[in-house]
Amino acid sequence: MEIRVLKYFLMVAREENITHAAELLHITQPTLSRQLIQLEEELGVKLFQRSKHRIILTEAGMLLRRRAEEIVSLSEKTVEDMHHKTSQLTGKISIGSGELKSSQFLAELITSFHKEHPQVQFEIYSGNADNIKERIDRGLLDMGLLVEPVDILKYNFVRTPFKECWGVLVNEDSDLAEKKEVTAQELVRFPVIMTQREIVRNELLNWFGDYSEQLQNIASGNLLYNLAALARCRLGSVITLEMNCSYDGLRFIPFNPRLESGTVLVWKKAQVFSRASNAFIDYTRQYLSTLRND
Repeated sequence: MEIRVLKYFLMVAREENITHAAELLHITQPTLSRQLIQLEEELGVKLFQRSKHRIILTEAGMLLRRRAEEIVSLSEKTVEDMHHKTSQLTGKISIGSGELKSSQFLAELITSFHKEHPQVQFEIYSGNADNIKERIDRGLLDMGLLVEPVDILKYNFVRTPFKECWGVLVNEDSDLAEKKEVTAQELVRFPVIMTQREIVRNELLNWFGDYSEQLQNIASGNLLYNLAALARCRLGSVITLEMNCSYDGLRFIPFNPRLESGTVLVWKKAQVFSRASNAFIDYTRQYLSTLRND
């Protein structure tokens, strides 16, 4: 068995789709299918149950997956040890994050890690949870900081101790601008701009309760900067999370009763990570444990 073929097998096992796996591996689908068939012939077992839309590991396939992960991990570690004769950790870690107050936690976490491992570089991608999950699934991001509610069944994750507060970003000329808090009954009298994410919209509609049918949803979007421009032009008020920043001409008013969302740092299950990414995940767990103890 070649290491290269085992990596192909692991990618297919992770994606459960040969076409998608071939795209990520930058090879053709027929080439990948042929390699898998040859691997099954070499081992004398059936590794996959194939259907029209996905493939599932057989019992033999699940055993090979565990062994292949160990073999590939050991192979990559050996190469790293040969290339890096010092104990200095190097590499690049790609992380996605939404527009959140918890982004400050992420910044402090990265800074703390970088002090111990100055040769590690970071690449930060900004987007909403759906954008970030898609890029994690495609292998373009190692991990992502997501606001709940979010479907994380296929991810490993750590939950942060921080909460995000929901409210509305209003124009300073709005009748709502002088309020310290805003209720659902008060907010339905004004046009609003909402998130595009269905799972979050459902959470917000649940907060509105009986008033949800009266909601004047005039526009939607995925990131706050452009939506804030609409609020500044008085198109409507933006239902959003409270930020650690301000927008000229706008004011944030929290919901009453208070509505909060948690945040999670996620990464894909059964993913073979670089040494730097594995070190960062371990460091994150220790960092969060310290925060909770404090």
